[in-house]
Amino acid sequence: MAEEKTRYSDAELEEFKVIIMDMLEKARAEYDTLRQVVMHNGSNDIEDTSPSFKTVEDDGANQISKEEASNLAQRQYKFIQNLEAALVRIENKTYGICRVTGKLIPKERLRLVPHATLTVEAKEMLAKGGKA
Repeated sequence: MAEEKTRYSDAELEEFKVIIMDMLEKARAEYDTLRQVVMHNGSNDIEDTSPSFKTVEDDGANQISKEEASNLAQRQYKFIQNLEAALVRIENKTYGICRVTGKLIPKERLRLVPHATLTVEAKEMLAKGGKA
């Protein structure tokens, strides 16, 4: 029986790095747009390509509120921090290792959630009140 892998190979880590760098670039651009919305008090003078920030012509011109943009910006900032932390784990060669079980997080999960630090099983265990 083959020995169970304890970490991803350098080639696999490089694949994940490319995915994370791409996500990071997009996340930073979205974060900058959200910050502009907040700083410009939600005015229409922002050149904006993201549909979520366009005005809607229903009963009048409704636009994302400053508070909504601020909340979204905070979430986006946290996402950026998580992606940057994932890059550090790649450099340390600890990327993809569950922080609870020590097992490898499946590639499929990491491709969808590249900043994941838990296997689905560990996440479910913690959600049920298990201890880490």
